[in-house]
Amino acid sequence: MNVHDFYFDLPEELIAQEPLKERDSSRLLVLHREDGRIEHRIFRDVIEYLEEGDCIVLNNSRVIPARLFGVREGTGAKMEFVLLKRIDKDRWETLVKPGKKAKIGSKFIFGDGELKCTILENTQAGGRIIEFEYEGIFEHILDKLGQMPLPPYIKKQLKDKERYQTVYSKVEGSAAAPTAGLHFTEKLLGDIEKKGVKIAYVTLHVGLGTFRPVKVENIEEHKMHSEFYLIDEKNANIINETKEKGKRVFAVGTTSCRTLETASDITGKIKPQSGWTDIFIYPGYKFKIVDSLITNFHLPESTLIMLVSALSGRENIMKAYDIAVKEKYRFFSFGDAMLIL
Repeated sequence: MNVHDFYFDLPEELIAQEPLKERDSSRLLVLHREDGRIEHRIFRDVIEYLEEGDCIVLNNSRVIPARLFGVREGTGAKMEFVLLKRIDKDRWETLVKPGKKAKIGSKFIFGDGELKCTILENTQAGGRIIEFEYEGIFEHILDKLGQMPLPPYIKKQLKDKERYQTVYSKVEGSAAAPTAGLHFTEKLLGDIEKKGVKIAYVTLHVGLGTFRPVKVENIEEHKMHSEFYLIDEKNANIINETKEKGKRVFAVGTTSCRTLETASDITGKIKPQSGWTDIFIYPGYKFKIVDSLITNFHLPESTLIMLVSALSGRENIMKAYDIAVKEKYRFFSFGDAMLIL
């Protein structure tokens, strides 16, 4: 398939710059994939589409304040670092800007000197491997000095860091939020459980590669970035029991979807495991676990719109996106949501 098959025209004013006051008050476009029927609802209405015995799967990864601003020791030259992947206790793979000043061996200082780093080596992707020096607990220092690494299409500074976290975020490690989950409130999750719907948790640490464009025309030639995932025995059992009883598994977000499809075997069972996944889901893929998907509206020609097209059919998705633009739905991380049934 050609990457241009997933293009749509998106007016810039539809890109949401900040979250709504109430998480569950976003709009919800419901797409019935069998007949292409579309409904327009409010996100909290999602509970009406869930039945007793169904299971929703949430990604409990928590975003770290991964953007750091420092100065080069000796010259005072300014440098921006974005932490992408923890290699071990104090070494990280990072993006740097401006890259020309980040030479191997150079040292940088953050804040009042409570955090320092040394550039160790270059990466194939144009980033740097760095090693931090500090006294105390790294996570506490990062929370004090770091900023949320908001996507490049969000121009406004976020006033409340927690609005770029899901209410159930727990395991720190993401460089970007699993944004489909931002619509859930603790009350809505409680109401869903009261209805007899199971809630399962997986972890996938979202990397900034999720925003990288597809640069090849034939999408089958695209190579996905890898991300760390984990699913434990308790949650694997919840999902397997749901499938065994003939009930539906709703993945909340493309990250949960990719985790479930990575962790399933050929018989359609989830195995408890952890590791790195670079699974690329596009039309033609046969889903083993996921029956329905709760997701946001994605960028044109992105791997994310390709994934949702794999589940619902490309024609259904492109029609739904055309309607979403006409109806002025809000797009991307802080935008509205879609339920694919």
